[in-house]
Amino acid sequence: MQEKQFIYAVARIRSHEMKLLDTQFIEQLMAADDVDECLQLLMNKGWGHESSLSPEQILDHEYEKTWKLMEELIDDMSLFNVFLLPNDYHNLKAAIKLVISNSSSTGYFTDHCTIDPETMVEAVKTKNFTLLPEHMSAVAEEAYNTVVQTGNGQLCDVIIDKAAMETMYEVSSKQSNEVLQWHAEIKVAASNIKIAVRGQKTGKDLKWIQNAMAYCDSLDIEALAQAAFFSFEAICEYLRNTDYAEGVDELERSLSSFELWCENWYMRKIKPQKYNQFTIGPLAAYLLARENEIKMVRMILLGKLNQLPEEAIRERLRIMYV
Repeated sequence: MQEKQFIYAVARIRSHEMKLLDTQFIEQLMAADDVDECLQLLMNKGWGHESSLSPEQILDHEYEKTWKLMEELIDDMSLFNVFLLPNDYHNLKAAIKLVISNSSSTGYFTDHCTIDPETMVEAVKTKNFTLLPEHMSAVAEEAYNTVVQTGNGQLCDVIIDKAAMETMYEVSSKQSNEVLQWHAEIKVAASNIKIAVRGQKTGKDLKWIQNAMAYCDSLDIEALAQAAFFSFEAICEYLRNTDYAEGVDELERSLSSFELWCENWYMRKIKPQKYNQFTIGPLAAYLLARENEIKMVRMILLGKLNQLPEEAIRERLRIMYV
């Protein structure tokens, strides 16, 4: 996209940024008596549409609306492949499970991907993995053969998850925009740290941990794997000398607390994109901001639906883009 096209797209995004939910509105949702009151507040903000009957329908509508806007603004949606490729690999796992279980349900697939899920199912059913893109065909065959020969669904998922991280990271490395690069870096690093912690807590051997991790610039994955094989304390000690040092206290509290720290850290990093008008950065940042607020609203609605204490809901909330 030419620079002048970015300027036009960013100008339109600016008007949509004004409609993003802010901290004050999140507090209104938290103060609502029940889910119905939350939904009314959201509808007053323009969320959902007349046929939206359930919380999930409203959230799905907002998600679709966000991607529709991106499609209106960007001629080449491959610029967003860093966000779309993980959906492809999620769908690959779903396709393998459908074929293995001889199921016809398509409810496991996620939208907004670069590969038609039906093509994935056909590739797995016929074992013609050349139907898939080069970055996926070999890993699809390996994952399928693994689960068929061993019955180990977890190992199948590990193979696919690693390929997803590697592909996303490779695509981001070819992008010139820092938001897309940061996104892949933080996603892959956070995944590696989760693998290390879970591997350590479940007693996985060193080879398993090493094989599950994917390269990223901000971590020495060999050192992290060695630390994970040794102890949880060793993981924390290693991380204190990395870009993720400030998140170690949260990691010691819980893995979910660390994930929250990562997301908040990333949101702070992309906030300056609001003042950039010549690149895809503001569009990518807006997309992430929308996903963040939809996730936040879902947490609040689920919390109120299940009558969770306010403190339990609040500790899961993320910082907002605006």
